[in-house]
Amino acid sequence: MAIGLMLAVLVGTNLLFPPVPDAPVAGAPGPAGTETEPPAAGAPGQPVGTGAVEVSEEDGAAGSQAETEAVELPPESEVYVEGPLYRYVFSTYGARLTRAELLRFPSLQGEGVVQLIPDGSSGLGHRIVMGADTVDLRGVPFEAEPPARLVLHDGDDPAVLRFAYQDSTSGLGVELAYTFRPDAYLVEVEGRVTGTGQRPLLLTDLGEGLSFTEADSTAEARMMAYVVNHLQDGIRATPLARVTEAQVINGPFFWTAFKSKFFVMAVLSRHGSSERQDDYLGGLIVEPAQGQYRARVAVTQPLTADGTFDFQLFAGPLEYARLSALGDDLEEVNPYGYRFIRPVVRPMVGIIMFCLNFLHNTLSVGYGWVLILFGVLMRVLLWPLYMKSMRAQMAQMRVQPLLKDIQTRHKDNPERLQKEMMKLYKEHGFNPLAGCLPMLLPWPVLIALFFVFQNTIELRGVAFLWLPDLSARDPLYILPLFLAASMFLLQFISFRSMDQSNPQMKMMMWIMPFFFGFMFMRFASGLNLYYATANIATIPQQIIVARERRKVRAVRVGGSGDDP
Repeated sequence: MAIGLMLAVLVGTNLLFPPVPDAPVAGAPGPAGTETEPPAAGAPGQPVGTGAVEVSEEDGAAGSQAETEAVELPPESEVYVEGPLYRYVFSTYGARLTRAELLRFPSLQGEGVVQLIPDGSSGLGHRIVMGADTVDLRGVPFEAEPPARLVLHDGDDPAVLRFAYQDSTSGLGVELAYTFRPDAYLVEVEGRVTGTGQRPLLLTDLGEGLSFTEADSTAEARMMAYVVNHLQDGIRATPLARVTEAQVINGPFFWTAFKSKFFVMAVLSRHGSSERQDDYLGGLIVEPAQGQYRARVAVTQPLTADGTFDFQLFAGPLEYARLSALGDDLEEVNPYGYRFIRPVVRPMVGIIMFCLNFLHNTLSVGYGWVLILFGVLMRVLLWPLYMKSMRAQMAQMRVQPLLKDIQTRHKDNPERLQKEMMKLYKEHGFNPLAGCLPMLLPWPVLIALFFVFQNTIELRGVAFLWLPDLSARDPLYILPLFLAASMFLLQFISFRSMDQSNPQMKMMMWIMPFFFGFMFMRFASGLNLYYATANIATIPQQIIVARERRKVRAVRVGGSGDDP
């Protein structure tokens, strides 16, 4: 009866007098390792005020006993870290990163600069996993040093922001140190966990994705993804739109990251030259989040025997040189091109970007004029190859009657036909591929430029004439229409110089410009500008070739060489 009454009092008291719903909970374990769950008001990214913490203790030797004591929590405050490149905002509750602003990149969706962390979200929240128990540190109050602001100027030495939390009940202690440099987006993170009595696992939140920062949200949404670099399996990207259920991805990883069209936030291991898997990032926990193109990603990391851990945080632009300097193929977090063409596209992108930056810096002109100049220079460089291609086509026109005669006489003998054709080519010095290969050379450049405008941060937000952004589509569709007109003009000049009407070529003359104009409407305006410029620069060459064709045709019909 006594035990029954005691249980009735315990259960009835909890039912009649439930805990205050808006009270934040420390999240520290009791002696038995139990975890108190943080209420909604203490959730990461939400404002937390003062309140009472309810701590439950069990004494196995003396029986069950409940004790409630009120603990006054300090109010949540923010710590600002500002350097020449960035402005970070940390919350003292959970030592979480709530804002990451890139001061040199304006937001193209509104006022202000690029802010990587979506509203209502946060990153770098930590949880400690000890066997079956998890201690959530994202809602507990940390002490910060300095307590309000850390400012770095050009030329300053690295500065450190420290956070510390100590739970008097369980003895759990957590120390965090963030090291910032004024000239780098890379943040060194070190920490130590004490009072656990065992070797726990650290769970670090990367957040819920990156904010939308571009004018064209549709194109940017397609680029939203989380990316991992596995120790054995390599780099793999998963679009956030495909995250529909929770999953655990086994490590170890060199790094894991969120990426958008032009920006990235990544957590990197500091393995150095170590081959021990414990020195890399562990598994990944991925869960769907509220809102489209959002997913919660957390990465695990084993603590050392003395409870220490470290990693690196990169929150910045997708600048190839800067990411490449960090190692572990981080520059491939947003790779150029599809996997099967990267070996070809990657070197060409490097060459093209070197040329564009060289012209931009040497001539001190905008990238719009650089693209026009680059288009003209490409046609000048390809002029000899193009002329060789056109003359090969004219040579083919000259041998065409002989070729048809051979095909007619030996149509029933394929082996003899092949020998006679090779003999004809040799006698006239004609290579049937000579007219095709030079024509294909501009295409790798065009394909490489397509990925340059899709991924290169240097061209983001660069205006030219009526174009607000060379990396986005032409809002007035002037360039796609001009591109289609230039293609039609080129094909019209070529068609008029043919010695006989070709129905297929005539059909292509009308269809291809329309097709390319429609296709390029959604492409970057800078790509349209380059291609249209290259077409216009080709017109004088096309006129010269047309005149040579007319001369060849006049000779064939016994004329003087003038236009018939």
